[in-house]
Amino acid sequence: MVRAGLTADRVTRAGAELADEVGLDQVTMSQVARRLGVKDASLYTHVRGLDDLRGRIALLAADEKTIRIAEATAGRSGRDALVAFANAWREYAHAHPGRYTATQTPMEIDPGLLAEAPGPRRAVELTYGMLRGYGLAEPDATDAVRLLRSTFHGFVALEAAGGFAHRRSPEQSWVRALDALHTLLEHWPASREGAPS
Repeated sequence: MVRAGLTADRVTRAGAELADEVGLDQVTMSQVARRLGVKDASLYTHVRGLDDLRGRIALLAADEKTIRIAEATAGRSGRDALVAFANAWREYAHAHPGRYTATQTPMEIDPGLLAEAPGPRRAVELTYGMLRGYGLAEPDATDAVRLLRSTFHGFVALEAAGGFAHRRSPEQSWVRALDALHTLLEHWPASREGAPS
């Protein structure tokens, strides 16, 4: 008998909470079942298994992170939008480390769930929308998106791992990194594609 009130959403949220506490790679179906007070088998009525659960956590986290970024960047452009975007990204990573990891980990996600999930699509729209303020066209916009993601993710991953042991605070370096990104985006170098070698 399935416990009353148990849904795929409740299972996903329980898994996401656990991921934030112990790390995404430490989440098991048994731990999620214990958290919900049910037998392991009850979960399989709502999720197909651990891979499916992790994919659902990734979609939940993508949606949550995107909502934060959208709220932070609303009505802003240029440097203000970049800083708001980056700070919302970093704050989400700090507040929800396990969920954040799910957004950065390649995994198989049910195509039907992915098609219905607004988070990943909205994330792309917000990122390219923010970059429109810098006047970048393709392929430069895609290169800039990859640079921003690499910088934001690299910084928060190193920060979470205790990788900034220097006496200068990570906060000071973060602010300067955003200043540098803004300057680079304003003065994006001309493409060398098609130039003679």
